[in-house]
Amino acid sequence: MPAKHDTLLILDFGGQYCHLISRRVREQGVYSEIVSPDISPQEIAALNKTFNIKGLILSGGPSSVYAPDAPKLHPQILETNLPILGLCYGHQLLAQLVSGKVEPATCKEYGPVQVTIDKSVGVLKGLNLNEQVWMSHSDIVLVVPSEFETLAHTDNCPVAAFRHKTRPLYGLQWHPEVIHTKNGTQMLQNFIFQVCKAQANWQIDDLILKMITELQTETSGAKAIIGLSGGIDSSVATALAAKALGEKLTAVYVDHGFMREGETEAIRVAFEKFAIQFIVVDAKQRFMNKLCGVTEPEAKRKIMGEEFIRVFEEIAVQSGAEYLIQGTIYPDRIESGFRKNSDIIKSHHNVAGLPEKIKFKKILEPLRDLYKDEVRKIATMLELPKEIVNRQPFPGPGLAVRIIGLLTEEKVQIAKKSDRIVREEIERYNLAENLWQYFSVVTNTQATGVKGDARAYGYVVAVRATESREAMTASFAKLPYEVLERISTRITNEISQVTRVVYDVTHKPPATIEWE
Repeated sequence: MPAKHDTLLILDFGGQYCHLISRRVREQGVYSEIVSPDISPQEIAALNKTFNIKGLILSGGPSSVYAPDAPKLHPQILETNLPILGLCYGHQLLAQLVSGKVEPATCKEYGPVQVTIDKSVGVLKGLNLNEQVWMSHSDIVLVVPSEFETLAHTDNCPVAAFRHKTRPLYGLQWHPEVIHTKNGTQMLQNFIFQVCKAQANWQIDDLILKMITELQTETSGAKAIIGLSGGIDSSVATALAAKALGEKLTAVYVDHGFMREGETEAIRVAFEKFAIQFIVVDAKQRFMNKLCGVTEPEAKRKIMGEEFIRVFEEIAVQSGAEYLIQGTIYPDRIESGFRKNSDIIKSHHNVAGLPEKIKFKKILEPLRDLYKDEVRKIATMLELPKEIVNRQPFPGPGLAVRIIGLLTEEKVQIAKKSDRIVREEIERYNLAENLWQYFSVVTNTQATGVKGDARAYGYVVAVRATESREAMTASFAKLPYEVLERISTRITNEISQVTRVVYDVTHKPPATIEWE
C-alpha cells in the first residue's frame, strides 16, 4: 500500500456498524483503519509514521457508559488535537469525557427517527431543518458543558448532536453510516473533508495487491486448500488465492446435502473451467448423520463448521496442504462477536462455528475486512463471470439454517422445492437485480388447510426478500402482490406437505436477514 495515505482511525467500541463506518470512509477515497478503543496518543503517533492520520471516529457499541466493564477512551485522547466524531455510544462517551450529563433514556429510540437540526454547521452543514436518521440507543446526553453547543435534538433526546465551540469535537447520537439515515453520507463527507481536511487519495484497487501479497507471505511457498462454495465470497477468495499460489492451491467444494436444487451441478460446470485443482466431495450422508436430532440453530452452525474442517483436513492429508483459506467477510465475523466488546448475534460456521483444534498451520481469510458490495467490486475487477458476481448470498450451512427445528429428508426436499419456486418467480418478474436476497424458510409450525375439498395439515413456509447495500442493515422488499400470489399458489399446489405461505415483513434490525 502506498505510504502516507490520508487516513481516519475508527475506534471500535463493539458496535455492529463499526466496520461499516470504515467502509463509508473508504467509499470517499480516504483510507480507514479500525483500532482498539483505548488507543493511546503514543500509539496514534506511531501509526502516523505509516498513515497520514487526519481524524478519529468513535463507533457505537452495545454497552452503557455507566456499566462497570464499559469500554473507555484513553484519558489523554483529546490531547492529540485531532478532529473527533463520536457516534451513538461514542457520542455519549465523548460527552461523558468532557463532563457532560449522560443518563438512561426514559423513552429509548430504535429505528428511523425525525431529528430537528438546530444549527447546520460543521458535520451538519447543508442539512435540512428536519432530517430522518437511524437511532439505536438506550442512554442519552442531557446536557453538555458551556464550551460546547447543541446542534440537534429529537422529542426524546435533548442533545442529539453537539460540538465544541472552538475545537473539532463532534457527537451524533444517530448512525450516519447506515443507509436509513437519509443524508448520512453528506454528514460523513462534512467530517472527512471539511472538518478533517482529508484528501481522497486511496482506491480499492490497492487492496487486491495487498491481499495477494499477504497470502504469498503467509504461506511462504507451502500448499493450501480453499473451501469453495460457489458463492461470491469464496469465489473471489479463490481467484485471489489462485493468483497468489497458482498450482499450490486446491479448491474443495463440499456437497453437504443442503444446497439449492441444481447448485452442485452448476458449480461443477462453472469451476472446472478455472485453471486450478478442483475437487467435489460428496458428504451428504455424513452431514445429515451429524445433524440428526439437532434443533438449536447455533448448534447446527457449530456442528457444520466442525464437519467442514474435518473434510478439509482429510483433503489436506491427500494433497499435502498446510493452510486453509476461507472466503470469510466482515459481516460473518461481526455477527459472530469476534471483537472484544461485540455481542454474538449468530455464529457463522466459518467463524465461531470452527472447532478449537484444527490440523492446519493457520486459517487465512483474505476478505476478512470487506463487505459484500466491496467483494463484488473486486470480483468485477478480477473479471469473474457475471453469474458469480451477481449471485445472491447463500449461507455456508445452506438450507440447514433455512429449516427451523429438526432436519429431516422431507423438510430438506420442501426447502429445495420452495426455494426454487421463490427464485423462479422473482426472476421471472425481473425483480432480482434490486434484491439482496430472496428465499424460503420451512418453519417448525404446521397449520390446517383445505386441499381437494378435504382437510389438510401441513407445514407453514415463510418467504423472505430483502433490499440491502452491505447486509448490516436491510429492509423487507415490497414485492408486488401478483408475485407473492404466484409464489404462494405454486408452493401450496406443487408441494403437497405445505398448507400455508406467509411473507416476512421485518427489517434488519430487529431481525437478521436469515431466520437462524
